[in-house]
Amino acid sequence: MSFQRLGLSAELLRAVAEQGYSEPTPIQRQAIPVVLQGKDILAGAQTGTGKTAGFTLPLLELLQEHAQGKGSRPIRALVLTPTRELAAQVGESVEIYGRHLPLRSAVVFGGVKIKPQIERLGHGVDILVATPGRLLDHAQQKTVDLSHVEILVLDEADRMLDMGFIHDIRRVLKLLPPKRQNLLFSATYSKDIKQLANDLLNEPELIEVARRNTAAETVAQLIYPVDKARKRELLAHKIGAENWRQVLVFTRTKHGANRLAKQLEKDGLSASAIHGNKSQGARTRALADFKRGDVRVLVATDIAARGLDIDQLPHVVNFELPNVPEDYVHRIGRTGRAGNEGEAISLVCVDELKLLQDIERVLQRKIPQEVVPGYEVDPNIQAEPIRKGRDTRRQQAESSGSGQHKRPRNASSKKRAHSRSSQATTGNRGGNRSTSAPKQRSEAKPARPGSRTPQPKPSKTVNQGSRSKNQIPALLG
Repeated sequence: MSFQRLGLSAELLRAVAEQGYSEPTPIQRQAIPVVLQGKDILAGAQTGTGKTAGFTLPLLELLQEHAQGKGSRPIRALVLTPTRELAAQVGESVEIYGRHLPLRSAVVFGGVKIKPQIERLGHGVDILVATPGRLLDHAQQKTVDLSHVEILVLDEADRMLDMGFIHDIRRVLKLLPPKRQNLLFSATYSKDIKQLANDLLNEPELIEVARRNTAAETVAQLIYPVDKARKRELLAHKIGAENWRQVLVFTRTKHGANRLAKQLEKDGLSASAIHGNKSQGARTRALADFKRGDVRVLVATDIAARGLDIDQLPHVVNFELPNVPEDYVHRIGRTGRAGNEGEAISLVCVDELKLLQDIERVLQRKIPQEVVPGYEVDPNIQAEPIRKGRDTRRQQAESSGSGQHKRPRNASSKKRAHSRSSQATTGNRGGNRSTSAPKQRSEAKPARPGSRTPQPKPSKTVNQGSRSKNQIPALLG
């Protein structure tokens, strides 16, 4: 089947041909006609299968039929993505495929100044691509009006749920008109995604082009057992011995990414790290250097690498296995894209055997293992528990670029910091008893006057409750 048979206009077909594409991928072949019929869809497709064009092309086709004239225009399509990088990628696709159409688009995410975004929105846009946090910032400042949205796209919805954006999504939905077309795309297909679909979608068409939670078939996977202390040495050895020119390496934490990049630089390999603590400018430069070949190794966390679109990336390395097994699928999906072959290797120490079992359970198969001569595992080393990073959800949310709406604790945090600072300078003078919070850092509430010891702050547990399938639509409430 060719793109001409999908019902796209001559302008879109021209843009597709200019990109060098002649035949649609399976997800495009199935999704585009359904979207053009105005139906809701629930699409499960692995990353790299062309799902972005699968919703971008029909979205552009539908909007151009009633394109607005010059001047201000309402936002008619909203695409929500979990990260800055993915938002930028989707925005680029909208511009590329819509270059011959009289439509305007904008991309908004955090980590950059909001004023240029406000100015762009003020000129009027038809299509808005956004991360949830920054979009709510604009809504709070009344610089965006979503009351005319005709089409809503949730891209990589599974990641948004993993990152705790369900409440932000609910807030966004309240700003949208109840009558609209909803497109939900997800790389993995979990029970939570099915629940979200039941609550959000209206008689959706189910489109699935890959088995549940399976990795791309074009990716060759291999496990290298190795002691944790020798992982970096083995990685540098493989890169040098096999002359890998472009390698994307995953770590679990941003600190680990920084440390590994510096160590590889000392080994004589050009390397950069990207993660949520890096500014958007630094992340963009590192990615551009990597794509040009100026940087040989790009070390990334799961959050920062989400949405990276690198043509013909040959190698992905799991320097550390992810805590969430589905993230393994997302990681290795950076290679083997659009039918190209790729290689994904994982350096697995004794501490990670349980994580490996969880991944293989999701894949429903064993991953082949190969021992590199000279890097055999020491049988006397005992497994140690893997420490998870502090406040993971907060780091994830920061990566998406949320702003002031998600930081209600800043004011109280500053007060506690000021209290601790004051106590540090005056607390023990003359034996006076302090009535403010204790010097050591904790999650304690500020003490009331006259109280010697503040009560510990209970951990927050979010109970989303159960939703009925017949509740239409529960998320709007």
